[in-house]
This record gives sequence, structure tokens and C-alpha cells, in this order.
Amino acid sequence: MESDWKKFSAMIPMLRERYLAAVNAKAAMILTDPRRSETERFWDAMELMEKEAKVLRRCLDGHSRSKMEFFMLDMIAHGMLKQEDLAGFGEELRGRLSQFFPER
Repeated sequence: MESDWKKFSAMIPMLRERYLAAVNAKAAMILTDPRRSETERFWDAMELMEKEAKVLRRCLDGHSRSKMEFFMLDMIAHGMLKQEDLAGFGEELRGRLSQFFPER
């Protein structure tokens, strides 16, 4: 369990950056959509950013060893944590979490 916690803690920056790369790409698409007015672009992008800020806070703030699996489940639900990210984690943890990934 300790090694799982260390691995999880170490991967948080990578998960955040990968997730934000996708969110930023969505925001860029909204902000450059020629079919929308400047006002629509602004408010649509603002709505996306507010929604994603909540996701980031929920998934990335306040980690503790005792709640690690709950954070991981939230990350799975929001597409932040992918099944291949579990490589290197303990077999028991991988087994418990693998059922929560969408079917491929």
C-alpha cells in the first residue's frame, strides 16, 4: 500500500497536465469557433472552465493515503486516470479499480 501511495503521489502532476491539455484544447476550439459570436464564445468557454475547475479541485486537492482509492475513482470517472496508468500499482489495487474503467 505504501508503494501505491508513493506512485500515486508522484503521478499527480502528470495526470493534471495531461487532463488540462485536453481541457485547454476544448477551450481553444470554443474560443475559435467561427459559427459563434464573441459573446457566445466567451460565455461557453467560461462555463467549461468553471466546470473543469470543480473537477480539478475534486480530483486533485487534499489527497491522503487513506482516501487514495476514492480520489482514483473520481479520476477514473472524469477520464483523468486511464487503465494503463495503473501499471506498476499493486495487483490488489489494480483489481479493485479495473472494474470502473469504461469498456473499450
